[in-house]
This record gives sequence, C-alpha cells and structure tokens, in this order.
Amino acid sequence: MSTKIAFIGSGESLTRIQPVAANLLDIEIDPYIYQEPQEAADLVTQIKPCDVVLFAGALAYYFSKKQLESLPIPCLYLATDEMAVASSFLSILYTKHITLERISIDMIDSSVVYNVLTEFESDVPKMHVLDYQNMLESHFDLGKIVTFHKKLWDQGKIDLALTSVHAVYHRLESFGIPAMRLTDPKFSLRRCLEIARAEAELFKRKSAQVAVGYINAAVLDEQPNALIHELPSPIQRLEDGLFVFYSTRGEIEALIGQNQFYDFMNNWDEPIKMGIGYGATFIDAEQNAKAALKFSEKDADSKCWYILTEEKQLLGPFPHENRQHQLKNDHPEIVQIAKQTRLSPGNLSKMIEFSKSRKDVHFTAADLADYLKVTRRSTERILKKLADHGYVKIVGEEMTYQQGRPRAIYELNMPVYR
Repeated sequence: MSTKIAFIGSGESLTRIQPVAANLLDIEIDPYIYQEPQEAADLVTQIKPCDVVLFAGALAYYFSKKQLESLPIPCLYLATDEMAVASSFLSILYTKHITLERISIDMIDSSVVYNVLTEFESDVPKMHVLDYQNMLESHFDLGKIVTFHKKLWDQGKIDLALTSVHAVYHRLESFGIPAMRLTDPKFSLRRCLEIARAEAELFKRKSAQVAVGYINAAVLDEQPNALIHELPSPIQRLEDGLFVFYSTRGEIEALIGQNQFYDFMNNWDEPIKMGIGYGATFIDAEQNAKAALKFSEKDADSKCWYILTEEKQLLGPFPHENRQHQLKNDHPEIVQIAKQTRLSPGNLSKMIEFSKSRKDVHFTAADLADYLKVTRRSTERILKKLADHGYVKIVGEEMTYQQGRPRAIYELNMPVYR
C-alpha cells in the first residue's frame, strides 16, 4: 500500500522532489502548487484524501497553521538546514566564483547560516543576512525581502542574492538582479520523504489502537440520547453509576478535534468523570482507561476526564487543561532518581513538566501545589524527598505577608530536558 503525500509548494520545488519520490517505493505525490507561499492556506482546504501533508518550506507551513488545525493527518515541512546552506555556498564559490561577502541571503532562521559560517577554520566572513522570522509575528510582506536584496544590489554591495523564497527569486530576476534559490540536496529531499512516510505509518498504527472509555455518572441512562449519540459506540452499563464504551484511538481523537467530548461534558447537569485508555489490545486499553478514570475521580473538578496512552502518557485534565505527564520513565537518570527518592514516575514527570512550563527556574511550594492540584503538605513531602538526595535545593526565601514564616524558594537540580 503506497503512502499518498499531499505536497504543497512552488512549481520549482515540485520539479526537484518528484524525481526523488519516483525512486522511492510506495510513495505517491499529489501536488498542490502556489505562486507565492501565502496561497498555501487556501490550498490546504483543497486537499483530497491523503496520508500526510508535506510543505516545501517553513513559510508556507506557517501561513497554513490555522487551516492545519482541522486536518486529522500528520503535517510537516521541508526545513532548510545547514546542509542546504553549505551546499549552496559551495556551488556559488566554485561555479560562480563569488565570495561570501558579496552575497545577500534571506532565511526564516538566520542561525542556520551562522552555524555554517562558524564551522570555517578561518575568520568568519561578514555577510548580508536577513532573518524574516519576526515578520511572521506581525504583517508579512514579501516585498520587504525583495527590497533587502535590491537595496544592497543598487548600492553595489553584492554580486548575487541567495533566497529561500521562490517568489522572491522571480521578482529579483524581473529587476535584472542575479539571484539563486536555496535548494536542498537530493539526499535531504529523500530523507524528508522517508520521514513523511514514517509519520504516516505511525499515525495509522496509532489510529488503529484500541480505545476504551469508562464513565462515572449517576444518571447517565436518564440523559436524553441527543447528548450521547456522538460517542463512538453504544454505552454499556457495568454497574450503578459506571459505564463503558469501546472505540479506536483515531475515532476518539477525531471527536476531540471536533469538540464532541467537550460539548458532551459541558451539557451535563450532574458531576461526571471519565477516563479513556489506548492500547494495542483490549486488556491494555481497559487497564489504561481504569487508571485514567482514577485520576479524574481524584480531581477536584466535578466534570473532568483524562486519557492514558499506550506510551503511559497521561493527558488532561480535560476540558479545562491539556497537560501531559509521563507515567513511565525509562531515562536512566530519572529511573535512578525514582529509586533513590521513592517517588513515582508520575510525580517525577509532573515535576519535570512543571519546570519546563515555567519561565523562571525558581519556585515556591505554593507554585508547585497549584500546578499539581494537591495540598501544600503533599507538595512539601515531595520536595523533602527530592531535597534529601540533592535533587532540589533552597536558594532563598520570600516574605509575601507581614506575619508568618518566610516561604522557601526552590530550584530543581535534576535533568528536565530529555
């Protein structure tokens, strides 16, 4: 079974990628061509059934972000990396005999250019580089990129403009300015196509996983059918107040994307808790669903639900938050910390996610308690276990009130970026 890739890009990018795709087994390219990258958003709405969407560059992908939210398939883009920049520089140096100081270049992320330049053993040449990432945050104007190159050409400072945007290349040509497109080497295109195929296959496998949902609600069977018909399968009563339904991960995630579960919970008049589990087998999915239901029953919110995936990733609590906690840790150092502190992988995962969610490395027990949704006493017990083994340290204290004890300020001393 071939992987159908909806390719969104310029005509030139399609010309380069099609021969590469032709040499790969089980890959079919369905092209959607734009003249300028801003047109990519409209092309997304025209995509026919496919397995994965691949953009020719980051710019077109960025313009389509809003439209991509409704797509139920993987979407990725061909990123211009250091190899593309280095190969373009080599081509210019050895075929056009132009030095790097006489080149202007535009990039969505200029750090890629400087990463290449710093690899030179000699002094890093001074180059004319435009980073247009900031333009994406406000109003993007393709003309500003053209003006950047044209101004340098008119001032006699460059002999060639190197651009990452095909539309800019054509405009520069119309002005008679020597220009060249940043192009990705064939092996980079091949690697990107293989990644797209792998993403599509992984998505299909995950979508086919078994999903089981447990609902704890006292009066579910008395609720009008209009509120529950959107659920993926008939709801079965197990016992008073406890119900179950069966589906697949793909169906559940499609309903989440359509806000069906949010509407289901919001339209409920009574307290309701739900846990959904994914798994390779019904047994695995049922175990994960039961565990997810326990998390929702412990939550103070009267209406909430969690999802526990096959990878032991806990998602929720929905509908108000969508945090991710890893309940299984196989990182050697984290496993060692769990053994020493006797903290569960779930609590360690929450600590790591808490740290990554903050802009400041310092925090108080109250900050952590608010994030974990537990009492201050429970939080202080976790902090004490970590402090006893040097994984958290007190770096100061704050006095937010005129009375009472100062609050300790903590800092984690463990790896969080994994």
